[in-house]
Amino acid sequence: MGEAILACPNCDNSMFDQGRIYDYYDDYSPYMDIDVIKLADGDPVSSQKDECVHLFKCPNCGFDVQKKITIT
Repeated sequence: MGEAILACPNCDNSMFDQGRIYDYYDDYSPYMDIDVIKLADGDPVSSQKDECVHLFKCPNCGFDVQKKITIT
């Protein structure tokens, strides 16, 4: 699991970064260029930004949320 940086709104437990949401699209998504995949989100400007949508999940209650993070 990734870094815990969010508090779960359901149970206040730590949520963990599960990686890019784009990696969950299909079997080949983790191997595709991120700029190509980002075009699928419907916002052509998003591929020009230094940000990426990640999935965060609570191991305690199973709640998950998508959050944009800055790519460094």
